[in-house]
Amino acid sequence: MDVKYILSKTDHTLLKPNSTEKEILKLIQDGMEYSVASICIPPSFVRFASNNSKDLNICTVIGFPNGYNNTSVKEKETEQALIEGASEIDMVINIGDLKDKKHKKVEDEINKIKDIASKNILKVIIETCLLTEEEKIIMCKIISDTKADYIKTSTGFSIAGATVKDIELFKKHIDKRVKIKAAGGIRTLEDAKMYLDLGCERIGASSIVEAVKRLNNI
Repeated sequence: MDVKYILSKTDHTLLKPNSTEKEILKLIQDGMEYSVASICIPPSFVRFASNNSKDLNICTVIGFPNGYNNTSVKEKETEQALIEGASEIDMVINIGDLKDKKHKKVEDEINKIKDIASKNILKVIIETCLLTEEEKIIMCKIISDTKADYIKTSTGFSIAGATVKDIELFKKHIDKRVKIKAAGGIRTLEDAKMYLDLGCERIGASSIVEAVKRLNNI
């Protein structure tokens, strides 16, 4: 198992509502030491992370975790996050709009956020556990038609997280240009390797660095 490769594909995550600066600082230090793809943190800690890190991608979440913020609010969140030092954006779609078949509205919102993100990576969280198979396929089509960089399974804050079945569905229906991020319930190196082997480009997890520490008896 190539542990360094797994770490290089991991968004090392801390999104608990009771997260503290001390915990975020530890996340930053671990992120730099273990060369993760990014740290994924609440928007309120982005400036703190930017001021306390070097050569570390800072990812933050927009419209998190429920996605039902107005588009204008998500736009402002994104603008502020980038000003404060974020380099990657993970945005939750408006799930109600999708279920109401307001597909153009969902697509337009994604494009508006990507226009603001510009060259920075945009990952679109669709919260698969709340969607039907048809809705997942529709989201693959919508995201393929936008300028977004990734489709992402889950927030990790709903009723379930990533599944093998959903990644296989993504691989079948998403445009080859769009990358896949699996998140939610990925707790072991074996889990992470499995999702990367399935074709995911990123893993969102809070436990992978700790798993590596245990492996190294740290």
